[in-house]
Amino acid sequence: MKKLYTFLGSLLYIWVILSDVVLPVIGSSFPTTLTLQRSISLKDRVGLSRLRAHDRARHGRLLQSINGVIDFPVSGTYNPYRVGLYYTKVQLGTPPQEFNVQIDTGSDVLWVGCSGCTGCPSTTGLQDVQLSAFNPSGSSSSSVISCSDKRCSMAAPFADALCDNSNNCAYQFQYGDGSGTEGYYVSDMMRLTTIVGGTAITNSSAKVIFGCSVTQTGDLTKTDRAVDGIFGFGQQAMSVVTQLSSQGVAPAAFSHCLRGDENGGGILVLGSIVEPGMVYTPLMPSQPHYNLNLESISINRQTLPIDASISAAVSQSVRPLLSRGNSCYLITSSVNDVFPQVSLNFAGGASMVLRPQDYLLEQNSIAGAAVWCMGFQKIDGQKMTILGDLVLKDKAVVYDLANQRVGWVNYDCSLSVNVSTSTGSNSNTYVNTGQLSSGVSSRNPPLSAVLIVVVVMLGTLLFM
Repeated sequence: MKKLYTFLGSLLYIWVILSDVVLPVIGSSFPTTLTLQRSISLKDRVGLSRLRAHDRARHGRLLQSINGVIDFPVSGTYNPYRVGLYYTKVQLGTPPQEFNVQIDTGSDVLWVGCSGCTGCPSTTGLQDVQLSAFNPSGSSSSSVISCSDKRCSMAAPFADALCDNSNNCAYQFQYGDGSGTEGYYVSDMMRLTTIVGGTAITNSSAKVIFGCSVTQTGDLTKTDRAVDGIFGFGQQAMSVVTQLSSQGVAPAAFSHCLRGDENGGGILVLGSIVEPGMVYTPLMPSQPHYNLNLESISINRQTLPIDASISAAVSQSVRPLLSRGNSCYLITSSVNDVFPQVSLNFAGGASMVLRPQDYLLEQNSIAGAAVWCMGFQKIDGQKMTILGDLVLKDKAVVYDLANQRVGWVNYDCSLSVNVSTSTGSNSNTYVNTGQLSSGVSSRNPPLSAVLIVVVVMLGTLLFM
């Protein structure tokens, strides 16, 4: 059975309605001899308080090495006329091989194209990106997951896994834009960049299961926006976030902060960004995606029905038009002078205030007038609207899987953030990530992809 994902082509999405750590050893030659020295001599008579202090310090170092913030670099922009997607780098296998993968909160599985893949691009229009293919036989730590493996059976209820003719644990994913991929699962090492103690960066590794794609179809075969694969940040069994969390390597939470300026890039970490003003709304239960319940909207401080239109608050001097089915407007003045701020009011009292640049996308110009179009995606036949990375840019966004909630706060994503590696109510472990994840994008031809999304339930949000 194929699993269908709503993949609209670039943004990250929220839908509104984690084996042992292996640390690298560096040495000049083998075999080598390590001399161990007791910190407390057997001849010493040591008080119980000193032993307790020593044990607490040792335990703290162990916790710090595990609970450091796992950091992923981010490149790309929300703007489809520049890059149109956000992507990161992952290192897989032994020796590690680097891959560029699109960040996707609307699916669960990390997959990359493998050697011999049919339809996998070999070149890309993205600057500073070189495509690679994963070869399981070239990694000394790689193993193929069989259908009898219990990890395969755990993914089957979510349609993330099936059996192929070789008795391999396989997958077939079909995306909403008509593109698709299929392949089989392998288990191998993922190299992790971990920030410990606020300043130190250490490299560690953990075993994860990911997809080895042997076929790609549709837009995934195109070279203008090609990357090596997709990094799913969903919450089902095959998600890397879930795998690392279950191993105790990372918390059951991840966060991103996407830069909305021309440079693009941003921050992507496993853990919860902690900044003043963060508000949370609960995830809707038993939903496959990050679905949130939208209760009302406010325009110019006036609460309106969910199916209200922004056009009611727009100056009559603006000329509306349709472009490829989208609601667009011809504007000769500043967009901030014509369009209002919009507040999306979610369950739990959490509001998201949007500037015009957060829900409108400038496309082109006609006779000197700029064409601005709505950036929301309404799902036909369903009371859902997808809010993509156009909306989520310039915000710190937290996906707290342990507590089943999503949070956000407006933020300058070119700055550093504080991150907690604890998901409990007494969260008190913080690491300042600096600007380690701040990536820089480059100019590229127009693209159309949507990978960071929020699905809003109960409304035809802000459409004419």
